[in-house]
Order: sequence, then structure tokens, then C-alpha cells
Amino acid sequence: MSVKFRPLHDRVVVRRLEEEERTKGGIIIPDTAKEKPQQGEVIAVGPGARNEEGKLVALDVKEGDRVLFGKWSGTEVKIDGEDLLIMKESDILGILEGHEGGGKKKKAA
Repeated sequence: MSVKFRPLHDRVVVRRLEEEERTKGGIIIPDTAKEKPQQGEVIAVGPGARNEEGKLVALDVKEGDRVLFGKWSGTEVKIDGEDLLIMKESDILGILEGHEGGGKKKKAA
């Protein structure tokens, strides 16, 4: 997806990833009982923040990374009809490795 929005400074745009609609036991969870997912895919990143010397420090996350973030992190926005989150990089708790787009990829057998 090509977002027509460019975040500034150390902000990132994240698309929430939907979680399973069933429990491991097979019970279907209704929409009203679901919590909003705390996982997402980074779809746009800002250029970075400036340090004390005024030098630009690039972000650790990049487009395509699958990340975990806090329950109340970010600001919900609608861009091109899609619900997205804009948050500071510091709101991201970590990158999920081994998923498509995230850091290390699993090797094929």
C-alpha cells in the first residue's frame, strides 16, 4: 500500500493487525468482546529525531516491520478510508522477528 501521508520527525504510521476471532478451544469471540489488537505493521516512517547536536538520528523501525505497541499508544486516524495509528517510535515496545517484513526471516526448508 502506498500511503499518501508522510509522518514527521520520529513518528510512524501503523496498521493494526487483526487477531484471531476464535479461542484455541474453538469459541468464536464476538466483535463487542474483542480488544483492539496491540500488533501492527509499520506502513510509513518519519525521517527521525534530532539529537543534542542537531544531527538527524534515523529510526530503528522501517516500513514492513511487524511491531508490538501499548494498549493506549498512538492517535487513531483515517487515511484514504483506512483506520491507522500514528505514534512516536518510543510508543513501540518492540519488533516481532521472523514475520514477513520483520528483521530476520525464516529460511525455507
